[in-house]
Amino acid sequence: MRITAIKEITVPLAGNIANALVNFSQHTVSLVAVETDIVRNGRAVVGYAFDSIGRFAQGGILRDRVIPRVLAADPASLLDESGSAFDPAKVAAVAMRNEKPGGHGDRACAVAAVELAIWDLNAKLADEPAHVTIARRFKRQGARADVDVYAAGGYYYPAGSGHTLRAELLSYREQGFDAYKIKIGGASLDADLARIEEALAIAGDGKRLSVDANGRFDLPAALRYAEAIAPYGLRWYEEPGDPLDYALNRELSQAYGGALATGENLFSIREVVNLLDYGGPRSGKDIFQMDAGLCYGLTEYAAILDLLESRGHSRRQAYPHGGHLINLHIAVGLELGGCEAYPGVFQPFGGYPPGCGLAQGRVRPTSAPGFGLEEKAELAPWIAKLAG
Repeated sequence: MRITAIKEITVPLAGNIANALVNFSQHTVSLVAVETDIVRNGRAVVGYAFDSIGRFAQGGILRDRVIPRVLAADPASLLDESGSAFDPAKVAAVAMRNEKPGGHGDRACAVAAVELAIWDLNAKLADEPAHVTIARRFKRQGARADVDVYAAGGYYYPAGSGHTLRAELLSYREQGFDAYKIKIGGASLDADLARIEEALAIAGDGKRLSVDANGRFDLPAALRYAEAIAPYGLRWYEEPGDPLDYALNRELSQAYGGALATGENLFSIREVVNLLDYGGPRSGKDIFQMDAGLCYGLTEYAAILDLLESRGHSRRQAYPHGGHLINLHIAVGLELGGCEAYPGVFQPFGGYPPGCGLAQGRVRPTSAPGFGLEEKAELAPWIAKLAG
């Protein structure tokens, strides 16, 4: 059993939306296929995955460094002890060969895309959904049929676009969501407070609404917003400052009684160690949003969860960033607090196919083998193009 080819393609994100810092209209994602010599029903078994949403494709790193290293490895060295599946940790280690420590960033996403494709591949070899493979590998029950999910949106739309925050959130409610997240920091404080109140009219309760500043604020601004939003009793206040400004996070955690959320832009376990040592996250309260697609893959992400638990935190505080099928399977398999969804945006990757039962703020994966990416109609043409 061996890997015969690894292919990658750059896929653009659809839509012209923005948060407080970034316009996503130029963003791209790397879609990866890992092909094998195993044939089922007349076709080679192929694992598919991608890095994540909200960054850029990593085609250069994949083509020049990651893929050649994996293909050059002894095929037997990439298998697990049984010899009947590939070992994602071994594949990731080979992909990182001759890389210096530190500098976690784009390469973390490139390695993650390949490592996650191995999980999809292994689940297909076992003819089971990826969350089942994941739960068994990490000795979790993974028995829950669904997980908590919220609709991430509330973006700043261009003037004259015809979109409104109210219409957006109402559409999410009609789809089965009962909790929401909106952007702040891209307008004045007064304007953002008006947006929050508009969203609360639909959410009905602050516990069903989170806000995300996407790292926009310095400490004085973060504290001003914290004071202003405190009376609303929001679910969480996300990424108020630069993700590596641990001192800001620590001071804010001491001043703000509500939950803070951060971690989506931490790309390694070492950075999470620094967050825990210096950022002041509170056990049982604050939310961790690290994303396997941005931090070398599921192997490193699972190690991050172990680290969190060793420091007194719960995996139920983990809500992975991303809003896509891969992280849905991870949330179910590893029994996390839940996941987010990007309904209608960040296509072709965001959101879930109709087969995923979404109702009353809960979502479950389908029974398709692997991550089920082939079931997502918007993504299927890109998978076909990559396979061809």
